[in-house]
Amino acid sequence: MKNKLQLIFAILLTANCLLLTAYAQSPKVDKVDPPNWWAGMKINPVRVLVQGKNLQGAKVMSPDGSGFKTYNFRWSENGHYLFFDVKVPKDAKVGKYNFRVVTDKGTSSVPFEIKERMDKTGKFRGYSPDDVIYFLLPDRFADGDQSNNDPPKSKGLYDRKFGRHYHGGDLQGLIDNLDYIKSLGVTAIWTTPVYDNNDKPDYKENYPGMPFTTGFHGYGAIDMYAVDEHLGDMAKLKELVRKAQAMGFKMIQDQVVNHTGPYHVWAEDPPTPTWWNGTLEKHPNNNWQKWTAMNPRATYQTQSRNIDGWFINILPDFNQNDPEVEKYLIQHTIWWLETVGYDAIRMDTLPHVPRWFWKKWMTAIKDEYPNLTVLGELFDSDPVLLAYYQGGRTGHDGIDTKLDTLYDFGLFYEIRKAFAKGGDIRGVHNMFARDWLYPNSEVLTTFLGVHDMERFMWEKGATIEGLKLAQTLIMTSRGTPLLYYGDEIAMTGGPDPDNRRDFPGGFPGDPRNAFKASERTAKENNVWNHLATLGKLRKELEPLRRGKSYDLLDEPQQYAYVRVTDKEAVLVVFNNDKKPAEVHFDTSMIKQIPMNAMMQDGLGKISDIKVENGKIKFTVPTRTAGVFTVK
Repeated sequence: MKNKLQLIFAILLTANCLLLTAYAQSPKVDKVDPPNWWAGMKINPVRVLVQGKNLQGAKVMSPDGSGFKTYNFRWSENGHYLFFDVKVPKDAKVGKYNFRVVTDKGTSSVPFEIKERMDKTGKFRGYSPDDVIYFLLPDRFADGDQSNNDPPKSKGLYDRKFGRHYHGGDLQGLIDNLDYIKSLGVTAIWTTPVYDNNDKPDYKENYPGMPFTTGFHGYGAIDMYAVDEHLGDMAKLKELVRKAQAMGFKMIQDQVVNHTGPYHVWAEDPPTPTWWNGTLEKHPNNNWQKWTAMNPRATYQTQSRNIDGWFINILPDFNQNDPEVEKYLIQHTIWWLETVGYDAIRMDTLPHVPRWFWKKWMTAIKDEYPNLTVLGELFDSDPVLLAYYQGGRTGHDGIDTKLDTLYDFGLFYEIRKAFAKGGDIRGVHNMFARDWLYPNSEVLTTFLGVHDMERFMWEKGATIEGLKLAQTLIMTSRGTPLLYYGDEIAMTGGPDPDNRRDFPGGFPGDPRNAFKASERTAKENNVWNHLATLGKLRKELEPLRRGKSYDLLDEPQQYAYVRVTDKEAVLVVFNNDKKPAEVHFDTSMIKQIPMNAMMQDGLGKISDIKVENGKIKFTVPTRTAGVFTVK
C-alpha cells in the first residue's frame, strides 16, 4: 500500500512539474505599444510592439468576428518582443478587444482598445506669430498636489535641497496658475516632456554636490506611452489641456525621438538588433558636428557621429533606419496627439536625427492634423544651418524636411551680446539681415533663453534695463516670441540645474508668492508690468504680429524699425547706449505714417514725437525703447 501511494504521489508531482514547465514556457504579455488606436486613422495598419516573455515563433489571432486582420509577425531572438500589424476595419466599434498570442507552448491575451476619435474643435490648431508662448518645467513651476511629491513607485527622489532631484511641481500646479500665465498676454504653453522617467536614482550622470540626479526635466523616458507619476497621470494631463484650451491657450507638447533615458529597459534589451545606433557597451559618442548635415561634400562617415552618436555619451540613440524604430516613433507621435489633443509639438535635438526621417514624420502628422505646428530645436547660432532645416525648400540632399519652424538661435546670441553683455545692437539688425536665408523667417520662434543655458540675468553685465530692451525686441519684431518662466520677474540662474530654479511661491513653505503682485519686489514688478504691457500691445496692434518689417535706423547702439499692415504702422525705436541719444530718420516711404503727425509711445517711457514732412528727430533716454503709433 505504501509503495502504491508513493507511486501515485510521484505521478502527481511529475504531472504538476510538467504543468508548471508548460506554464513557464507559455507566452507572457507585460506591455503593449500602442495600447489603443482609432478607426479611420490615416495610419492603418498599426504596428504593435508586445513586450513579455516566451514570444518566439508567436502569432497573434484577432477576436472572432471582429474584422481585424493580424499579420507580418516578427519576434526577438530572446522572446522578449513581438511585432505584428493590425489592420483596423473602417467600421471598427469602440471598445476593448482581446487578441491572442499563440505559440506551440500556449496562448496569452493581448489587450487592445479602439477608442472614439477626439472632437477636433479647439484642438490641433498650431501656433503662429499671433501667439506668445510661455515655457516652463512643471517640476519647477508650482506644486499643486503634494501627494505625488514622493510616490511609492519612485520613493526617495524628492528633495528640494538638491537641484537635480524632484521638487514637487506638477500638472495640478500648472492648472492652478493658468490665470497668472494668461495675465501676461500669453496665448500658448510649452512644457518639458511629461513622459514617465527613471524611477530610481540616476548615477550615470554625476554632478558635484549632488548624490544623484533624476528625470525631473522629462528628457530621459523609460516609457514613451505613460505620464510621469511625479507630475500626475493621463487623466490630469487631459484635464490640463482641456482647461487651458478652454481659456484660449494653445498647448505644445515636448517630444523626443532622438533618444530615450539610459535606464529604459531597451537600453540593455533592445527589441531588434539594430534598434540603437551601437550598443550599451559599444556606441559612438556624439561629436556635435551639426553642420555636416548641410555639407554637400560630406560622406556619411563625416556625418555619422552627429546623427548616430549617443547624446552626452549616455542616452541611447534611436536608429531611425531600422523600419521598426521608424514606425514606432511615428505612431507614438500620432498617439499622443490624438489621445491628448495638443496643438503643436516642440521637437527636441532636431539635427541629430536623419533629415529623411523628418520628412516622413512630418508627412504623417500633416496627413492627420494639417494645421498642427512643429517647432524644431536646433541649438546652433548659424542661420545658414537653421534655414537648411526649415521646411518649404529642398536641400542639396533632395529632402524637404517639411518642418514648420525653428528657434531663432541666431538672433538669440545677438540679443544676449547686445542687451545682456553690453555689446553693440548692430549685431541684432545684422542677424535680421539674414532673414532671406529662410524659407519663411516670419514664423521663427524668438527667445531670450530656455532651460539649456544660463538665464539672461546671469550674464555678466546684465541689468533690468537690458532685460526689458530684450523683451521689447522679441515682443515687437517678426516671429513668435517665447518667454521662459521666471524671466518675467528677472529670475537669475547659472548653469544647469541652477537655471531651472523653483518659481517663488509655487511650493509649500516658500517665504513669498511671486504669482501675486503684492508679494513681488519692486524690481520684479517693474519687469513684470513691462512685459504685461508688451503682451497687451502685441494683442492690440496687428502690425506687431503680422506686419511687414522695414529697418529705418541701424547705428551701433540705436535701432529703429517699422512694422506695417495695409492700414496701420507701429514704429519701434531702441537706444542701447549708456547715455541719451538723438535719433533721426525718414518715414516718408511709409504711407501708413502721415507726413505730419504726432506719435505716442505705448510703453509710456518716451514723450510724444512729431513727424514733420516725413521726418522724425528726437532724443531717446539711456537704455530705453519706445513703441509708437500715430496719435
